[in-house]
Amino acid sequence: MTHQTFSAGVGLKPQHVRTILATRPRLGFFEVHAENYMGAGGPPHRHLAAIREHYPLSIHGVGLSLGGAGDLDRAHLGRLAALVRRYEPMLVSEHLAWSSHHGRFLNDLLPLPYTRRALDRVVAHVDQLQMALGRRILLENPATYLGFTESCLEETDFIAGIARRAGCGLLLDVNNVYVSCTNHGRDAGAYLAAFPMQRVEEIHLAGHAPRRDSGGAALLVDSHDRPVAEPVWTLYRRALERTGPVPTLIERDAAIPPWDELQAEAQRAGDTMAAKTDGGMLVSTC
Repeated sequence: MTHQTFSAGVGLKPQHVRTILATRPRLGFFEVHAENYMGAGGPPHRHLAAIREHYPLSIHGVGLSLGGAGDLDRAHLGRLAALVRRYEPMLVSEHLAWSSHHGRFLNDLLPLPYTRRALDRVVAHVDQLQMALGRRILLENPATYLGFTESCLEETDFIAGIARRAGCGLLLDVNNVYVSCTNHGRDAGAYLAAFPMQRVEEIHLAGHAPRRDSGGAALLVDSHDRPVAEPVWTLYRRALERTGPVPTLIERDAAIPPWDELQAEAQRAGDTMAAKTDGGMLVSTC
């Protein structure tokens, strides 16, 4: 493959596949949600196999419920392992969240309290996942809209503890940082300063929607339905100062734009990485 690993990618959408295969754009990789490809065949797999011939893939799980109180769904875990064996992606990631309880699936990524008991549970689940896949995974920081009074650890310390004990890497979602810090009245720059950047192996960028809560306070929703906001681009540049060049994904899961618009955002991410590097080394912005 001729595509550079340290470059930008986009989430693969069915409406763009024909254009991508016809034009072979200069992108670093494509990412797919694992749950969309857990069937045995059909058009989704034909398209993904054709893309895989020319580009690296990243597989991003959204439904394993690593933060859940119960055991991992073994059938779901088996399907994910089969998918990873089939496409041999460069990266595999999941969320720090829960989405199922007592066999019932909830169509959302829900937060968990940052306690030592929850930390032990997530570490055990990440261990189980990595054993099933035979490889390291990346864990993504969440977008949150509430906190728990029983939390006794900072989110960054909680995530660092999981990565250290489970030996996993991290996926830094910069939009999630901005959304969560805005919602909780915290400083996003301070969050990045405390984040275990040495573990980051992929970055996500996405759009968010402004809302108001029931009390009229500003609230941001991790909507993935619009371009990346300028404050998120600013945080991305700050993150790169500590991570160096990292595979970066533009996420768009609703209100999907024409291919040229999505490609232009990926190009901006690639240009931002290039502006922060010189022959692979970070350069000063002072």
